[in-house]
Formats: sequence, C-alpha cells, structure tokens
Amino acid sequence: MGAVTTVAIFFTVWWTVLFAVLPWGVRTPEQADIGMADSAPQNPNLLFKFAVTTAVSVGITFALWLVADSGIVSFHAMAKRM
Repeated sequence: MGAVTTVAIFFTVWWTVLFAVLPWGVRTPEQADIGMADSAPQNPNLLFKFAVTTAVSVGITFALWLVADSGIVSFHAMAKRM
C-alpha cells in the first residue's frame, strides 16, 4: 500500500471507530441548564475518546497494512478477477 492509500484508510477507520467510541460513558444531567438540550452530556471526555480512537485506528490500519504487504490477501489479484 502506498502512503496516500494508508492515510486514506487510517482516516476512514478513525471516523468509524470514533462513532463507535463516542457513546462510551455518556451521562446526561438530571436537570439541564436553560437553553441546553436535555440530551447534552455532562462531561463528554472528548480528549480521552480521541486518544482511544487514534490508538485503535493505528492498530487496525497497521494490521491491514501487514495483511496487504504480506501477500496473504492480494488486492491486485482480486481486481483482475473482477
């Protein structure tokens, strides 16, 4: 895989993992402040969630790179068969 493909896969995986991680630990306040949505979380912990998302995405992207680079799965052969 080239660098551009790897970066594109990383960002695709990162956004997918982010949407899976965002609901973790969400707590809504018992009484929302005036002008705030009732469903707004008290403490979203976004920095922690971004760190987890990045770590998981690096691992998944690395695993995909290993599979593509090792030849276990040949994407070029798959494309020729189509």
